[in-house]
Amino acid sequence: MSVRNRAARVFAAVVMALTLSSAAFAQKIEYQVLSTSRTSTMEKDMQAAAAAGFRFAGVMGGNTAIGGAEVVVIMTKDVERLAYEYRLLAANKTSTMQKELQAAGNAGFAFMGQTVFKSGFGGQEVVVILERQKNAKELVQFEYLLLATNKTSTMQKELTQAGEQGFEFVGVTVGKTAMGGDEVVSILRRKAR
Repeated sequence: MSVRNRAARVFAAVVMALTLSSAAFAQKIEYQVLSTSRTSTMEKDMQAAAAAGFRFAGVMGGNTAIGGAEVVVIMTKDVERLAYEYRLLAANKTSTMQKELQAAGNAGFAFMGQTVFKSGFGGQEVVVILERQKNAKELVQFEYLLLATNKTSTMQKELTQAGEQGFEFVGVTVGKTAMGGDEVVSILRRKAR
């Protein structure tokens, strides 16, 4: 094959790759915004969105112009077309959240996000969203560890100790909670042994 033919083939391959690549970037992405002041309503709304093919993308708690104190969740259409289910945990006590996290971890739910928000019933709460794939061939269980303190130096020490035990950091919130006032709340996990 001549150098000229080889160059023409390489050029054609590059053009084809760029065309396929730009087609992938031009793919339409669908979003769904969910908002509510009740955490129990949010879990139901997330399950309904998941049934329609959407997957969790992000969460934040705060005041919205119309709804007041709300949890806002953004979901995107899952391009892989896998089915997911969600568990939303809301607690204002560290011990309660730790127990609920562990029960979800035992059931194969993976941490996806967390926020602090003022609910209509529970005051300031830490809200955690967990996800698992429906009909997964293998259930992966997690061991969760919740750390809460009002001193960042204490959090540094606790994170270091948890890391030495093989726990991976997955999320943090900072805010006034009923768990202990102004706190740093970190969540860590490791695969169950």
